[in-house]
Amino acid sequence: MRVQMLKLAVAGGVLLIPALAPPGAAAHEGTVRAADLLARVRSCTPLSQGRYRSDVGAPADIPVCGTRGVVFWKADMDIDCDGRPGARCNEDTDPSFTPTTAYQQSDGRHLNAERLPFVVVPGVSGIWNYRDHGIRGGTVAAVIYGDQVRYAVVGDVGPTGIIGEASYATARALGINPDPRRGGTPSGVTYLLFKDSRARPIEDHEVAVAEGERLARAFLRRS
Repeated sequence: MRVQMLKLAVAGGVLLIPALAPPGAAAHEGTVRAADLLARVRSCTPLSQGRYRSDVGAPADIPVCGTRGVVFWKADMDIDCDGRPGARCNEDTDPSFTPTTAYQQSDGRHLNAERLPFVVVPGVSGIWNYRDHGIRGGTVAAVIYGDQVRYAVVGDVGPTGIIGEASYATARALGINPDPRRGGTPSGVTYLLFKDSRARPIEDHEVAVAEGERLARAFLRRS
């Protein structure tokens, strides 16, 4: 986990790259449309007692919201490269790199941010306690950006006052620049977490996709 410094909030300050799926993932994940999910989370019933910042120095204006079995927020995306080091995520490529993640694989090893799509929840504080709302390591998430939906799991815990972060693999799958120094996007990402869900094992992305698609369809029917 890391605290990213305030990044450029202009379109020219974020480099976009073509959408690429992380190794082992399908080019398209499921058939649930981004527009259908976004239509169900237009309004916010706040779950958090306060609001989060997107970055250090940014205004605290992001609430955590909840409705019908899901928790969601709309924010930016900072890049989490923490976990097992690789060619793209290591202490040379990321000055804030740490070789650990809050949650581990079934074999006890820390997660691989380069390969596993995962999202980061803010640390427990007076603002919000994710554990009180059916969220834990391995909770299944749908991450929405533009017209794309990609499934992920909760894999790491971040700062207590900042929200909006996901792994290198998540950003890459969405066509967001995954570079831990200069990547990310300043807005436009919706993180939708399914309460009391879990992908087992946490490192199996195919399980997360199958479970995410099932839960997303159930969410749309329920709404």
